[in-house]
Amino acid sequence: MAILTISQLNRYVAFRLKEDKAIQSILVRGEISNFTYHSRSGHCYFTLKDSECSIKAVMFRSYVGRIKFKPKDGMHIIAAASASLYERDGSFQLYVTDMQEDGIGSQQIALEKLKLKLSEIGVFDPESKRSIPSCPDKVGVVTSSSGAALQDIINVISRRYPLCELNIFPAQVQGDDAPESIVKAILAAEKYGCDVLIVGRGGGSSEDLSAFNTECVVMAVYNCSVPIISAVGHETDVSLTDGAADLRAPTPSAAAELAVPSIDELAKRLERETRLLDKIFSNNISHSEISLNKLTERLLSLSPSQSHILAKNKLHSLVQKLNMLIDSKLQDKESLLQKEFVHLEALSPFKVLQRGYALVYKDNKLLRSNDDVLIGDELEIRLGNGTLRVAVIEDDDKRKD
Repeated sequence: MAILTISQLNRYVAFRLKEDKAIQSILVRGEISNFTYHSRSGHCYFTLKDSECSIKAVMFRSYVGRIKFKPKDGMHIIAAASASLYERDGSFQLYVTDMQEDGIGSQQIALEKLKLKLSEIGVFDPESKRSIPSCPDKVGVVTSSSGAALQDIINVISRRYPLCELNIFPAQVQGDDAPESIVKAILAAEKYGCDVLIVGRGGGSSEDLSAFNTECVVMAVYNCSVPIISAVGHETDVSLTDGAADLRAPTPSAAAELAVPSIDELAKRLERETRLLDKIFSNNISHSEISLNKLTERLLSLSPSQSHILAKNKLHSLVQKLNMLIDSKLQDKESLLQKEFVHLEALSPFKVLQRGYALVYKDNKLLRSNDDVLIGDELEIRLGNGTLRVAVIEDDDKRKD
């Protein structure tokens, strides 16, 4: 036999209780005692008892706001709840979702039973709710053709969004024939192809609103393929139709505001979106122009004509550079040649001749000694400023001999 911890035992019992469908949606009659309301959390804790037994109960904040009376010790109530085990303390208790004062009659008990039945099949599940179209073309209204609610809806829609087509599907909203009349009107609106449907009526007593608590009307709303806004009675009136609809409005006028947008707000939004679109368009144009310029420059740089121009410019630049180098080399050579010329001039015999010396040639050969000369030879004497041709008639050295 396995040994269980307290946590394991409590968890097992809680699991088994949650699996028991017979105690998950129940109505319990009892007297309230030890009632406590926690203002910080918004939850209510109390005990329900009869003449023999008692059970702890809790009602969470999300459900407390639905109660139309103030619970207190000693009050007899009928509570809609589920039973389970609070694992931490191991206490068996009720989780209350709604309550009514006991003694309200069989009609209210029947309503609570219907509410539980509809809840079990998912009529009130938030996951089944559809969104309301933002700009509907066809708006349908199911209500009394003679009621003030219809005029309120017409006034609001014609003021807020005159662009839509408003279609009225008259229905009897009060009396024994009201449920069937409402169902037929909903089916007619669905068949007509409305984009959104307002179903409701103005305020009244609980008996006046009873048609919207009937199973046929609630299921017609739930099964309708068109999103429905429920607007039954005043803000404090809550019907089963409200829970089955895709959206609940506190009043018919509020339903009309929820069904259509404001044309003034749309115009302002359109103006904002237009300015934003213009800005985005201008930015895109600017970016495109920059990209186009870059691509154009790149294309030009890669084109044959541009390559020819660049090559030509480069060649011209090289020719200029070459000419500059040639000129520089020529200048250097000319300078060197000038220096050499000056140096050569300084060594030239003609410079010596200009100082009073002479050169004697015989047969175009420079004479270096008079031994090479015979009497009668013709000689050429080069002076600084000219040339003399002479004949040798006497040799002093040979005469001395």
